[in-house]
Amino acid sequence: MTYLVIKWLHVLSSTILFGTGIGSAFYMLLTSLGRDARTVARVTRLVVIADWLFTTPTAILQPATGLYLAHLANMQLASGWLAWSIGLYVLAIGCWLPVVFLQMRLAASARVSAETGTPLSAAYWRMLWIWVALGAIAFFAFVGIFWLMVTKGA
Repeated sequence: MTYLVIKWLHVLSSTILFGTGIGSAFYMLLTSLGRDARTVARVTRLVVIADWLFTTPTAILQPATGLYLAHLANMQLASGWLAWSIGLYVLAIGCWLPVVFLQMRLAASARVSAETGTPLSAAYWRMLWIWVALGAIAFFAFVGIFWLMVTKGA
């Protein structure tokens, strides 16, 4: 029973983590490309809130439940698919951490543009493209993890 509950939490939290990430990225990128500073300021603020409410707890829950599942199943962390999953997770979270801070800076920059009635700054666009690049790496890392979780390297 314990194993199934932990596995359910692991799958549920991975879904929330991935879904929040891809949904937030979609809305933030498309809103930014619309170039309306007022709308961008509102959406980027909401993306930051979503990250703190949904992504952060699930990003913590994922390794906790995953490691506990491996322990319950007597799995070696260095085994092929599990080691790859852990490595990809470290890569994804390594990309996500700077993204969180970039999102806060993007939100602040967009707010200034909205308050002053000026276009989004060149700094906003530079930060956004770094955000996109890091997000793309994290996205593909998570897709790889999902593949490995389902196939277990078969």
